[in-house]
Amino acid sequence: MRFDFTRAVGLLAAFVAVGMIGLSAADVMPARVMFMMVLPSMIVFAAISFLIGMKHGEHRITG
Repeated sequence: MRFDFTRAVGLLAAFVAVGMIGLSAADVMPARVMFMMVLPSMIVFAAISFLIGMKHGEHRITG
């Protein structure tokens, strides 16, 4: 399976959505806290990890 940018970002968004659904189903913390603190930090971490992984893949291809 070849990953292009759209498919990779969609997969990343699906992982974040599944994580948020799991947290809200487990009723670990109030929804207000999840949407104000957890969701933004999950999105930022996913974006940083995606960019680092993309740069690592580019390095492996050229090296």
